[in-house]
Amino acid sequence: MAAPGGARHDLVIPGSTRRGGRRQATGRHRGFDAAENFVASFAALADAALGGARVSARAVDLRTGRVLLSVDDTVVLPTASMGKVLLLLEVSARLSEGSESRYEILDKLPEDEVADSGLWQHLSAPSFPLADLAVLVASTSDNLATNALLRRIGLDSVRMRADSIGIAKTALLDRVRDRRGPDDAPQLSVGSADELAWLFAGLARGEVVDASTSYRVADWLALGTDLSMVASAFGLDPLAHTRSDHSIALFNKTGTDAGVRAEAGVLRGPRAGVAYSVIIGFEDRRLADRLEVLGAMRTVGLDILEYVH
Repeated sequence: MAAPGGARHDLVIPGSTRRGGRRQATGRHRGFDAAENFVASFAALADAALGGARVSARAVDLRTGRVLLSVDDTVVLPTASMGKVLLLLEVSARLSEGSESRYEILDKLPEDEVADSGLWQHLSAPSFPLADLAVLVASTSDNLATNALLRRIGLDSVRMRADSIGIAKTALLDRVRDRRGPDDAPQLSVGSADELAWLFAGLARGEVVDASTSYRVADWLALGTDLSMVASAFGLDPLAHTRSDHSIALFNKTGTDAGVRAEAGVLRGPRAGVAYSVIIGFEDRRLADRLEVLGAMRTVGLDILEYVH
């Protein structure tokens, strides 16, 4: 599987108008004619950028590789929990190689404990099999399960696996922490939209490490319950969408932190399949700021849905 590459398409705004006191973007891609289906996406992301957000986005046709949407897609931004995909990839690769058993029991230790996303912190079970912890990470972005897996697998191994498949700008930087001190990595993970869209396309095609590794990760991610961003446009049941529903099928991973909303995924439909990634960093001062970002991401989702369905 070749590493991502190609020309960078920057967000440029050659002109704008004011409507109702609000600046309206009339941006376009530099050196790239956007697919007509994605004009609304580009306008929504350009509007977010005009409001001060940092935007990185990419969508590609899964079969042809045609770039459908490209907005500063080589820029590296904080991605919150998105980097956990690289941990899942390393766990899956070890299961394929036979160097780990899916039934190996991992205990919950005090050093793993952390709040926020996930279910294990609310459950009574002190231990889970390794594969079940991967399911918890994929389905609810479980922070405690992430830390337990990282303790067993090792952050260095996750980084080495990413390097081996050509990932250069996307990384899981640290374990999950309730507070980050001056000696800790400032972010849990970082990434670029071009690499994440490339990675998810490779998972869908069975090309990352090998077919069994790729498809296992895709199956885990299909259990994801966060459909609040791009995937909010797809009309799927957030708690049960592992099978095709109205002829569409999805697997995705999201990342959420203060001032960060990120998502990458693959949506397949009767007409086409699309691998996508949208990362937005913004000043989360008001609820309206957050809702505007989520609205822009939903607009991208609507254009993806129209393209595949």
